[in-house]
Amino acid sequence: MNIYEILERVKREELSIEDAEKILKKLPYEDLEFAKLDHHRKSRAGYGEVVYCEGKTKEQTASIFYHLSLENDNILGTRASEEQYEIIKAQISETDYDPLSKIVKVVRKPIEQKGLIAICTAGTADIPVAEEAVLTAEFFGNRVYRCYDVGVAGIHRLLNHVENLNQANCIIAVAGMEGALGSVLAGLVNKPVVAVPTSVGYGANFGGVSALLTMINSCANGISVVNIDNGYGAAYVASQINRLVVEASE
Repeated sequence: MNIYEILERVKREELSIEDAEKILKKLPYEDLEFAKLDHHRKSRAGYGEVVYCEGKTKEQTASIFYHLSLENDNILGTRASEEQYEIIKAQISETDYDPLSKIVKVVRKPIEQKGLIAICTAGTADIPVAEEAVLTAEFFGNRVYRCYDVGVAGIHRLLNHVENLNQANCIIAVAGMEGALGSVLAGLVNKPVVAVPTSVGYGANFGGVSALLTMINSCANGISVVNIDNGYGAAYVASQINRLVVEASE
């Protein structure tokens, strides 16, 4: 049953609006053979489909962005290369790219940013992952406060920001090495903390596994943990939390 048929059945009162909504939330997707584009994800999940660009050819990525652009004003892609950006830009003039975070995006409709998410890093080397989180959070309509290079090796740097951090509705802690920043933050603030382990560190860091284990085993309360270097995933969770607070206050 296509959308026209659904609407006709609603018009003839053969289908309730509530049942039609349930059907529409499952439909449609566009089949490109190598990808199936979920145009109705926003109606189900609150945010539209985001393109993970790594592992895709530049031609596949460009085709996905082009077809998404026919249905969406704004599109976000993560882990994009310069080459992928250039071929997308050739088709969609509004395309922008940030080489630090590897975020590529198309923004045709202004995005109102509400509430507040704070994003902290233990060190400067963690900033690329943090910027992936920043640009994702801003794309999803969140105001962001950056607090970089405040790791536990010089904890007084973090303490100077506690008052500002407590103004946020959610805090993202991005850290490599032993990954202690998340635990320390959760012990200082009264807001949920989303911890992001990064692959920053020497050999025994095991590509971020040491930070991941520290964060999962944290004795501080109120911490959730995403995968290694997953700034996007952290921003998604934080956006859901921030949105609930904003909606409750409106």
